[in-house]
Amino acid sequence: MSQVVRATESQVTGDLYAEVRTFYARQMRRVDALDIEGFAATFTEDGEVLHANGELAKGREAMVDGMRAALPRYRDIAVRHWFDHLLIEPVDRQGEELRVSYYSLVTRTDRAGVVTFEPTFTVEDVLVRRDGQLLTRSRVIHRDSPVAL
Repeated sequence: MSQVVRATESQVTGDLYAEVRTFYARQMRRVDALDIEGFAATFTEDGEVLHANGELAKGREAMVDGMRAALPRYRDIAVRHWFDHLLIEPVDRQGEELRVSYYSLVTRTDRAGVVTFEPTFTVEDVLVRRDGQLLTRSRVIHRDSPVAL
């Protein structure tokens, strides 16, 4: 299967772009610090994540349970999520709902300082504004693979 790459011709304001980038910086710092509950709180109550392996976490409680089960995988390493090439597409004029697509790179640094890389991913999010604050309503994570020729 070839990788999913969304393109958009939409242009957003610099303020909205900065707001979305800041939202992701805060969200990923929480997950990288293993602040599981804080990370889940950046999603709507009924938010969902469809992982590249097909696993679906629906709701904050399911997200927290899944992340807790994965904690042993992160023993003795520092994980960093790096997002770039964001495409932001407002769904409505008020900017209350946004479709965001981006590339993700995850690094793992061990105690000796050796860095390894996870496979790269393309991620598609729907962000919504609740009480003036952005939250993730849905996230679909696609593992990148070569384009079929």
